[in-house]
Amino acid sequence: MSTVCDFPRVNDALLQRLDVPIPRYTSYPTAPVWTESVGRQAHAAALSRAGRQRPDAPLSIYVHIPFCRERCSFCGCNVVIARSPAKADAYLGALVREMDIVAGLLGERRTVSQIHWGGGTPTFLNERQIEGLWTAIARRFRVLPDAEVAVEIDPKVTTRSQLALLRKLGFNRMSMGVQDLDPDVQDAISRIQTPQQTADMLDSARELGFRGINFDLIYGLPRQTPQSWARTLDQVLAMSPDRMAVYAFAHVPQVRPNQKRLPLAELPHGVAKLELFRLAWEAFTGRGYRPIGMDHFARPDDELAEAQARRALTRNFQGYSVRAASDVVAFGITGISDVDGLYVQNGHSLARYQDAIVEGELATERGFTCSAEDVRRRAIITQIMCNFHVDLGASAERLFASELERLRELEAEGLVEVRGSELTVTPLGRIFVRNVASIFDAYLASERPFSRAV
Repeated sequence: MSTVCDFPRVNDALLQRLDVPIPRYTSYPTAPVWTESVGRQAHAAALSRAGRQRPDAPLSIYVHIPFCRERCSFCGCNVVIARSPAKADAYLGALVREMDIVAGLLGERRTVSQIHWGGGTPTFLNERQIEGLWTAIARRFRVLPDAEVAVEIDPKVTTRSQLALLRKLGFNRMSMGVQDLDPDVQDAISRIQTPQQTADMLDSARELGFRGINFDLIYGLPRQTPQSWARTLDQVLAMSPDRMAVYAFAHVPQVRPNQKRLPLAELPHGVAKLELFRLAWEAFTGRGYRPIGMDHFARPDDELAEAQARRALTRNFQGYSVRAASDVVAFGITGISDVDGLYVQNGHSLARYQDAIVEGELATERGFTCSAEDVRRRAIITQIMCNFHVDLGASAERLFASELERLRELEAEGLVEVRGSELTVTPLGRIFVRNVASIFDAYLASERPFSRAV
């Protein structure tokens, strides 16, 4: 697969029509259609079935550490503001008890191929807490020697000593929040982080042996201009991380009230916002990075790039991956598990979560039971989102007649190519791959509070 340098030309009419609220499809069906009628009992039954039916299949584990010292005004994550790591002790105790409950339901199925600590800020925890949490996981689950063990870090609060401990415990991959390195933009989003802090943390991670080091960037933030963004891109490229995620800013103040603090008049939209993504695309691909999925970039020898070249890339709530565990088990508030055809999510309330766990119950708040048709459509959407290609099979005309009709409309606009039962997303279509995937979404409703496509 050749490196893509030229960003596809997008005319204003197409952008105006397709830049609408649309899911990112980290799950299908998407979270807004999940219901509270699927709760603890269904969750427990799914874990038990998964343990009995697939005792040797490895698991993917997600642990949510919700704590942050302060709330950034752009943030869309589920966080708890606290000043001292001591505030996390009760929560960590609940996490361990939740692991006991889940491990008991899984029975002998304890092998793990992927672990991800997200937040919040996992390195809000002190070293005693970090080691204690890891020990709790390692005592209850068997982490494979080649497992991907990843952590999200904030360079502003993470020390080299913490990083060294994480590496010693077995963490081998990390994702670093950067967002933007321009001082005016950082002031607008209430997140001050110097380029030197970022570079020093990257150097430390490399010296310690972390691989697949990722930077998270966001375009569409207030006060971003093509000139300021180009400077950020130059600084990032000078640091040369292994991977980069370049997310479109999801402005959803109706869901995240903290975003109401942002200077609304200074947010780029439409053509101006797409121009920022174009600059990132051309800067990164021009330096040899391969575009991955809808908004990631990786070095050509990175396993993500190699998997996408083979059309073997996959994706779950932890992001793009080459390790497709059949079941994802999540711990902590808002954690989303994907087990035996069932999506379940823990509640948002720290107090209610801890109360449920103390009582020996799962903290499930809502979920969704996937039908066979949901599973079929999820596989199609995943292939589109990850590998830009899918074969709909011999029965495509019968099963997806209306979808094929809509796809031919997109084909006329240059977004896809349809050859028999095979669908391929074009370079132009990659920019709007969420729109392409939405063709197969049987639940999509325009009034849902999704972020925009661009």
